Amino acid sequence: LTPLFVALETIMEVIIPFLMAILIDKGITNSNMNVIYITGIILVLCALLSLTFGYLSGYFAAVSSSGFAKNLRHDMYYKVQDFSFYNVDKFSSSSIVTRLTTDVSNVQQAYQMITRIAVRAPLNFFFSLIMAFIINAKVSLVFLCIIPVLIISLFYIASKARKAFEKLFKTYDVLNNKIQENVRGIRVVKAFVREDEEIRKFEKTNKKIFDYSTLAEKILAFNSPIMQFCMYLAIILISWFSSRLIITNNMTTGELTSLITYSSTILSSLMLSMIYVMITMAIPSVKRCVEILDEIPDIKNPRNGIKEVKTGSIEFKNVDFSYVKNLDKLSLKNINLKIKKGETIGIIGATGSSKTTLINLIPRLYDVTSGEVLVDNIDVRKYDLKALRDNVAVVLQKNVLFKGTIYENICWGKENASLEEVRKVAKIANADEFIMSFPDKYDTILEQGGVNLSGGQRQRVCIARALIKKPKILILDDSTSAVDTKTDANIREELSKLKSCTKIIIAQRVQSVMDADRIIVMENGTINAFDTIENLLKDNEIFKDIYYSQLKGGKING
Repeated sequence: LTPLFVALETIMEVIIPFLMAILIDKGITNSNMNVIYITGIILVLCALLSLTFGYLSGYFAAVSSSGFAKNLRHDMYYKVQDFSFYNVDKFSSSSIVTRLTTDVSNVQQAYQMITRIAVRAPLNFFFSLIMAFIINAKVSLVFLCIIPVLIISLFYIASKARKAFEKLFKTYDVLNNKIQENVRGIRVVKAFVREDEEIRKFEKTNKKIFDYSTLAEKILAFNSPIMQFCMYLAIILISWFSSRLIITNNMTTGELTSLITYSSTILSSLMLSMIYVMITMAIPSVKRCVEILDEIPDIKNPRNGIKEVKTGSIEFKNVDFSYVKNLDKLSLKNINLKIKKGETIGIIGATGSSKTTLINLIPRLYDVTSGEVLVDNIDVRKYDLKALRDNVAVVLQKNVLFKGTIYENICWGKENASLEEVRKVAKIANADEFIMSFPDKYDTILEQGGVNLSGGQRQRVCIARALIKKPKILILDDSTSAVDTKTDANIREELSKLKSCTKIIIAQRVQSVMDADRIIVMENGTINAFDTIENLLKDNEIFKDIYYSQLKGGKING
């Protein structure tokens, strides 16, 4: 509808100067009041119609561009939700946020520009040029001399400005990354008194944006003088040629007035070069949006996937894994292990030994590069993703809580869980006591990231959130590292009562896996050993080094 009403508005605007010529030549010049009244009424109607069509074109352009941006943002956001960890790793969080906000806004502006001005300008140009030649073809030849000069000049300026804008938008990305990194790490910045250094880095990038913006605007500043020069030159030449024709009665004053009006319209329409600049500015944003939309999720939900995990037994068969999907750069190599249902398994090893990578394969946060991961003797790739992840609860290394109440955060594990259910799992996670000490108890509002809780409190809320799902497999990835040893022992004791749940505990502290049935010792992406703690203390040097360095010769029962 926008182009339709833009076209109707343009037709009205082109007709008005033509009617003005009739009003002057046949009405005012001949003192014919009848012509003046009739033409005047038609002019008022054309003006009102032009106003109405202009309003409607603006209204529909706003609705369509806003709706387009809404749909684009919706599709991009939903696409991100389907990404695996591998896909997410390709885009930084700040980049995804920028694409969903700034880039979508740039595309929206270009979309609205195209539906209105990109339609209006060509129509104005051609209709006005046709009317000018209808009035006087000889005088209108002036346009054919000036228009090429103006077009070449404007598009040369636009092409120069485009390069500056491309550099500008790339620098915006850098600035957004710096701002997000600084805001997220503001506590670290203040703790290390690095404000001055962060300000210096910000100012350096901000200065680049200023320089590129200024350069682009300086280039675009030539548009107006060139435009004005060509317009007034056209008016002077038209007036000069027309005056000779008026003297010889080959042209009327009204026709001259119309030609001058049409000259302004024709030459102003050539500001289409500005649309070229706007579209050029939007192209990088378009590409960035399309990158999100075109990204193929690495993990796909199988059609008619299995929807039930019955026991929670786990098996790795000849598993290799690479984050970059390159068999020469493996993070996990030849992993073979079996975990029985209901077992408690500890995983221990040096930092970077791929402990987290190993457990990420169980709920299909990543897919294996080769081999199989089996749950209940079924390849995890055959399970419905929602069913699998509902039955494999993971408390990740990085504890993430969301703005809302503690109750709402725990209910992420089970929507509409009762307060009684929430308190039950909170007690297992040793979180109920500190939660009940708050004035608002479970209705206590958490800030984004749960920053108003301590690290240990966040960990316990995250454990409760996982437990409320009543999973068949529970994975704790170093999720008690911030709690004291007594609380850690209490949590382990409570978890040991969950007999129907297979538990995998990744830990840096030996004490956290003391109650495990068996312990996996990881080394450089391989399983160095997988046995009971007693046997590991007899035969495994890596485990003995960790054990005795931490417990300083303490006995097994510690």
